[in-house]
Amino acid sequence: MSKYTNFNKSLAHRFIKYAKIDTQSDPNSNSCPSTEKQKNLGKELVRELLEMGISDAEMDINGYVYGTIPSTTDKNIPVIFFCSHMDTSPDCSGENVKPIIHDNYQGQDLILPDDHNIVLKMSDHADLKHQIGNDIITASGTTLLGADNKAGLAEIMEAADFLMKNPEVKHGTIKILFTPDEEIGRGVDRVDLKKLGADFGYTVDGETLGSIEDETFSADGATLIINGVSTHPGFAKGKMESAIKILSDVISALPKDKLTPEMTDQKEGFIHPVSITGQVEQAEAQFIIRDFTDEKLADHGKFLEETVKSIMKKYPGSSYSLKINAQYRNMKQVLDRHPKIVQYGIEAIERAGVVAKQQSIRGGTDGSRLSYMGLPCPNIFAGEHAFHSKQEWVSVQDMEKAVQTIINIACIWEEKG
Repeated sequence: MSKYTNFNKSLAHRFIKYAKIDTQSDPNSNSCPSTEKQKNLGKELVRELLEMGISDAEMDINGYVYGTIPSTTDKNIPVIFFCSHMDTSPDCSGENVKPIIHDNYQGQDLILPDDHNIVLKMSDHADLKHQIGNDIITASGTTLLGADNKAGLAEIMEAADFLMKNPEVKHGTIKILFTPDEEIGRGVDRVDLKKLGADFGYTVDGETLGSIEDETFSADGATLIINGVSTHPGFAKGKMESAIKILSDVISALPKDKLTPEMTDQKEGFIHPVSITGQVEQAEAQFIIRDFTDEKLADHGKFLEETVKSIMKKYPGSSYSLKINAQYRNMKQVLDRHPKIVQYGIEAIERAGVVAKQQSIRGGTDGSRLSYMGLPCPNIFAGEHAFHSKQEWVSVQDMEKAVQTIINIACIWEEKG
């Protein structure tokens, strides 16, 4: 097997090029992709894939990028895919990103030049302890970096380039999938499974070096609308029932010592209000509900409704509507039926000289929904850290290990086919 080497720092250059392209998604847009600018990166990725010799590379009308690395084996083995998303989070600006390489990190505080209040400290970022001597990439202090998930994009592209240039490396047919709008929960809404043509795959969207995630939250979203009683505030005594205040009562009645993100970790779920809008007559709140089992998730939904009903008893003139919609489900329920997918992922990480860490993620990936669409799909590390924030960072050396892992996965499936 040929060994991947990051010649001429091609991986870092590739990542920085992608990071500079603004691809923030927009949850308030109904289009697909939610922002047209995501296609700017999609076009660049297609151009590079074609340049590598991946002749079927294309971006469809919805902004999904597809491509095929042809098989180099006579064995009849499954078709696997690797997937990352092109959009960055709307939680923090992604415009005019200025990536900075901090060569040969030695444990010092990293003070970002465009805002000296943004400082990366080892005490705040535990994984920096494992980065001594490595090259760290950050943004400049006024934007996110976009390592979530442009690190994954760069790693898949680098692995594709290596495999196309080294046909002596034996592997089966490999499909590439780059999605828009993952950060707003729509990453696979319009994926063309027939065009993808794969049996299963791996998302490359994880954090810590060596991690492979085979378990995610199960997730619901909830919309609560309160219809209050509005009247002139000068003549409101005994008449007005403010929807804003009723909604405030509901949120205040939710637990503060449990069932909330700031007080939970590991396998604990939560009910989390994420936005509020409204006037006296009508107010609306959006919630996300999370847990690792469908049963606990359903219990949280019932608890939310019971809380609303209890508050509404104090406001006889008002009414409410609560709608709970499924978002994604824990992919472990699917992956446990296909153990080799995770086992070979672990072996691939270890062949890269890294200790594999099989773990859960308190979140979701495109792989969560793809698994339930018939494509079992664990998540492997991309090396991204402090995502959705101005302190976001990635290690070049961790990214190199991710590229090696992707190549190893392809080879292992061929060897054992």
